[in-house]
Amino acid sequence: MKLFIKSSIFLSMVLIQTVHGQLKSSSITPLPGDTTLPSASTQLSHIAANEKETFPYRVEDYFLKPQVSEFELSPNGEFISFRQKDTNGKRDLYVKNVKTGSVQKILTEKKELIRQYFWVNNNRLIYLQDKGGDENYHLFAVNKDGSAQKELTPFPKVKVSDIHKIKDDANLLIITMNLTDPEIFEPYKLNIITGKIQNLYKNMKKNPASDFNFDKNGILRAYTSTVNDTQHQLFYKAPKDKKFRLINTVSWKDQFTILNFDYTDLSGNKVYVRSNIGRDKSAILLYDMKQNKIIKTLFENEKFDVDELKFSKKRKNTIDYYSFNGEKNNITPASDYFKTLYQKFSSTFKDKQISIVSVTDQEDKYLLSISSDRLYQTYHLYDVAKDKFELVKDVMPHLKEADMAKMLPIHFTTRDGLTIYGYLTLPNRASSNQPVPLIVNPHGGPYGERDKWSFNPETQLFASRGYATLQINYRGSGGYGKKLLLKGSKQIGRNMLNDLEDGIAFVLKQGLINKDKIAIYGASYGGLATLGSLVKTPDLYKCAVDYVGVSNLFTFINSFPPYWKPLLKQFYEQWYNPENPEEKRIMTEISPALNIDKIKTPLFIVQGANDPRVNINESDQMVKQLRSKGFDIPYMVRYNEGHGFHHEENRVVLYQTMLGFFAKHLK
Repeated sequence: MKLFIKSSIFLSMVLIQTVHGQLKSSSITPLPGDTTLPSASTQLSHIAANEKETFPYRVEDYFLKPQVSEFELSPNGEFISFRQKDTNGKRDLYVKNVKTGSVQKILTEKKELIRQYFWVNNNRLIYLQDKGGDENYHLFAVNKDGSAQKELTPFPKVKVSDIHKIKDDANLLIITMNLTDPEIFEPYKLNIITGKIQNLYKNMKKNPASDFNFDKNGILRAYTSTVNDTQHQLFYKAPKDKKFRLINTVSWKDQFTILNFDYTDLSGNKVYVRSNIGRDKSAILLYDMKQNKIIKTLFENEKFDVDELKFSKKRKNTIDYYSFNGEKNNITPASDYFKTLYQKFSSTFKDKQISIVSVTDQEDKYLLSISSDRLYQTYHLYDVAKDKFELVKDVMPHLKEADMAKMLPIHFTTRDGLTIYGYLTLPNRASSNQPVPLIVNPHGGPYGERDKWSFNPETQLFASRGYATLQINYRGSGGYGKKLLLKGSKQIGRNMLNDLEDGIAFVLKQGLINKDKIAIYGASYGGLATLGSLVKTPDLYKCAVDYVGVSNLFTFINSFPPYWKPLLKQFYEQWYNPENPEEKRIMTEISPALNIDKIKTPLFIVQGANDPRVNINESDQMVKQLRSKGFDIPYMVRYNEGHGFHHEENRVVLYQTMLGFFAKHLK
């Protein structure tokens, strides 16, 4: 199994006093950014007070983290782990004995949040933490009884990335981290008992390797080497080969990703790959590495890229199902066994979205996550021998499904003829006789990311307050094929924003939206799209919220974390290259911080101080310049957050303030 700790856009402090309602550090450890800029807590509370109506559900009902959540089965199915909140809102880790019902807390969450956790074997679990949202993830381990807790990667400013299990040794993992050079990652074999590490591949600064593919026995079978910063060479070695051999060379525009190995092939040359080479939509293929050719196309979809395939743990190398995200998530059974099994799942949960969270090694128990656009999440345990479902937990039982709004898949044609998909969430009371305000919510990324059909606390909160939400998978979004992805290149601030405007025009034709009450709110790249829209179409929006958004493409590039540096040339090909005079001119024209005079829309800015992707300077410079022009710009900064708010007390205040801001300008 390979787990990914993914970053995309595309700090230890001594705290002694408050300034403007924010935290200020001692002179030994200065806080990031200009600490004179954040708005006082009293000012933010005054904004929140603009929402004067009372509603059946509070902000806390959507954004306080669930009391109990994140269930996982141990590999043998004898134990089930979960996170549970204490009285201080910390989410500790517990383990329950399935047979006896006894429960034990094994890990207490303290100052730093537990970002993710996993079972490695039947006795030991691992978990990830960073410092204040800096995304330098460190790996820790603890036994299922809470003993032998240990930090496995105690290396300052080092980030753990991929995690890979080794089948035949339950105490070993393969991880990648940037231990020897902050810009490049290398794979290490890690003993989760002792913490001993062994380097498995010495990476080079020139043409660095990435995407290491290890088989179930922990043998390196393939890696990708980056050439000229924009081309990727795949090298492969069968178990009996002495040397790696070059399989293909592709640009970042093409995909050829090894998903797994065909262990029934004695030569070791047959692999399962996801590829879009020579085609628009990615497909799952069985591929012969020695002959360098496709043996068989296993799974494809006419409209959408496919995602993955899942193998049976017990029934040797049998593919159970394929999956992809279309307008909704789709699981397509492959084996006869899983077809029968999935029929039971789908007939029981009908129109719900079914995710398989855990499967025991013997495949006698399945832990399922069930959700929809209106159901937050329930966990169910299916016992195969008993053919019985057991409700483990309704994660947010207070959010009644009947009260929630529907997320409607939509698609429309842009002004230049592209088909664009998205979602419209309407308040239950919306009608042609009572058109409602609209919040346009562009997703982050921008490249390769997309919005999906699911329960979305933001859109449900907005709907409960009478606002519709429009989410558009504009050109450059992932999942819709190579053509749409590449149509987004060099279109930030231009055709990408046209797609948002065309989507608004489409939903206005439905007669359910008040055309005079439209807002825009986005995070990360969505924040840049928000600010860019205020420059490009200043009369379209009544107000805007920029959340950890880029404001100046030049300063943004200069603040990249070191592990983004090897991707700089690809960034130049997708975004813009400041060394190209014409593109430098475009960057100047579309960077909101360089076009302050065009902005006249009321704006609320939000930032995590330790953000490694979008530096706090991106927000600081917007606030400084707009205030110098006489704008009243509320500015919320949290000094224990990074790229987005994860502490629940910060999230609650953020959305309370945001709702007050929207109420002031849209109601």
